[in-house]
Amino acid sequence: MKKELKIPLIKNGTVIDHITAGNAVKVLHILGIPISTSSVVSVAMNVKSKFGKKDIVKVENREIDPQEVDKIALISPKATINIIRDYKVAKKHKVELPNEIIGIVSCSNPTCVSNANEPVKSRFKVIEKDPPKIKCYYCEREPEVIADRII
Repeated sequence: MKKELKIPLIKNGTVIDHITAGNAVKVLHILGIPISTSSVVSVAMNVKSKFGKKDIVKVENREIDPQEVDKIALISPKATINIIRDYKVAKKHKVELPNEIIGIVSCSNPTCVSNANEPVKSRFKVIEKDPPKIKCYYCEREPEVIADRII
């Protein structure tokens, strides 16, 4: 007899679905979820789906903000965000990478003006959405691994 472990429903919170397989831990990092949290956090990695494999993250008692959504879009452009209220999906939307990223990714160029203690926020142009590819507005450097540069 085959047994399955089911992920419990959450009463209120956020479910992030269709995360690129292997990126659930990066999503937890983006959300700043500590290892010792009192809320229920469920992570499923490399789950079979009709498009291959995906990861899923459920976070109880937390609704993510637009800046966190933009960060998730940088590492998983096909993710969907489900806001759960009273065990039901209250809102559902796909992440969408904006045309410009401001203040959420640091430039990999140490001499870039955005790294020089100037009153300037980092700023990147999105040159490809899937897979994400960005270019610094100031020095035109393209970070190789975007996830490593998320602030």
